[in-house]
Amino acid sequence: MSAPIDPSALIADMGGRARAACAAVAALSPMARSSGLAAGADALRRAAPDILDANRRDMAHGAEIGLSRAMLDRLMLDEGRIENMAAGVAAIAALPDPVGTIIDGSARPNGLLLSRVRVPIGVIGIIYESRPNVTADAAALCVKAGNAVILRGGSEAQHSNRAIHAALAAGLVEAGLPADITQLVPTTDRAAVGALLAADGMIDLIVPRGGKSLVARVQAEARVPVLAHLDGINHVYVDRSADASMAEAIVVNAKLRRTGVCGAMETLLIDRDYPHAAALVAALAAAGCEIRGDAAVRAISPDVGPADDRDWDTEYLDAIASVAIVDGVEAAMAHIAAHGSHHTDAIIASDERVAERFLAAVDSAIVLWNASTQFADGGEFGLGGEIGIATGRLHARGPVALEGLTTYKWVGRGTGQVRP
Repeated sequence: MSAPIDPSALIADMGGRARAACAAVAALSPMARSSGLAAGADALRRAAPDILDANRRDMAHGAEIGLSRAMLDRLMLDEGRIENMAAGVAAIAALPDPVGTIIDGSARPNGLLLSRVRVPIGVIGIIYESRPNVTADAAALCVKAGNAVILRGGSEAQHSNRAIHAALAAGLVEAGLPADITQLVPTTDRAAVGALLAADGMIDLIVPRGGKSLVARVQAEARVPVLAHLDGINHVYVDRSADASMAEAIVVNAKLRRTGVCGAMETLLIDRDYPHAAALVAALAAAGCEIRGDAAVRAISPDVGPADDRDWDTEYLDAIASVAIVDGVEAAMAHIAAHGSHHTDAIIASDERVAERFLAAVDSAIVLWNASTQFADGGEFGLGGEIGIATGRLHARGPVALEGLTTYKWVGRGTGQVRP
């Protein structure tokens, strides 16, 4: 019988090896990192049968333990999703390299030339749940930005995560990158999460990707800087000036395209003077969505169930939406301010003045005009993938991609200047 794993010793060892890998990668050219990721994408494609077999084991276990439909959708892989995963890694490989980019510069009166230059953050810990594609996405983004990454996935996806990581790591090593540039914590013991959160000096940044309880634990316990997002309690507001066919198409897509993603609409707000409110609610219901409405919604749509106070603060991640009638854009924005999570909110309107008011005043990481909230995705933003959607105010906000995984240093070039 093998000795139990000491989580603190495990993370200390992994952190030390990751730090050494960072130094080794710093000596490589940007082309070497890109070539390694391209090889990793090819390796993922070759390993598709093994990844699918591992995912079937996770899906069977998930069904046994009663994972929700939304959680099972996040967990499930098929050939198309594996190809998308591999294509995402290849797309990241082809992106311009952020490391060494000069952000800005100035010449001081004494002739000293100063510039801010992008550099890797260092060792990044990713703690995530359910979605096994995060294993590839997060690792690829971290490596492209010159970082080492330590991945800790959820127990529900453990077999899928191991298969994906093994394939990607094999491709990176095949192309000459150090094996320790990307590591997967080999235990599902929750104590390993605590060890990661306490690894100040070994881990430079923690990124949690998961539900409210995971993010809350990370923010409460971390001794390491955290880049986190809150729930995706996203709103779509339909103004009185909205085009009816556009409103229907956007609302149905925002809620039901994929209900388990963080960009899904959870609350629909309808202007009291919008003339097609009943038809809009009926279209959403006909598309398969359970609707929970306030008194005004139930007055125009008697089949709608009642919403209570909890509904306005709930991220359903399912085919459920709360719907309210509001008195114009100001009331819509007040509702969003009271109940939103600063993730993604959208307005559907033909009135440009109203739309610009919404875009300027709603304090969310992403605000959209006449577009579905499901566009809240780094790939859709042209960033080649994302580590997550950050809803805080510091360092990075919205889809966090390559630039969000770098910091900067000041570089000064002088000609002998001394300070008087």
